[in-house]
Amino acid sequence: QVQLVESGGGLVQAGGSLRLSCAASGEISRITAMSWYHQASGKQRELVATITNSGTTSYTDSMRGRFTISRNNAKNTVYLQMNSLEPEDTGVYYCNAVYRLPLGISTTYWGQGTQVTVSS
Repeated sequence: QVQLVESGGGLVQAGGSLRLSCAASGEISRITAMSWYHQASGKQRELVATITNSGTTSYTDSMRGRFTISRNNAKNTVYLQMNSLEPEDTGVYYCNAVYRLPLGISTTYWGQGTQVTVSS
């Protein structure tokens, strides 16, 4: 199993920046990719960015250029640097890990989420 703990959320003015962190613990050797998701109030959770074990990154088009996902393997931590924040970026940000099970099956783990509020 894997445990994920997010931190770094808070209140920021539009145009500002925040860096979210997601610390992973447990059987992290079985993690194949980690992602950040955003859930605005009353809306579905949506993918923001993903980083694989090989370091390949991908982004949702609306976030590309403003957000950067990265990781520190020594700290077992994934980050989301968010710049030029907009009020629409307000919501809960969740960390997600894809965990490889035997026989080629994967499952996912979620953190508890961290609240980001962007004021206009």
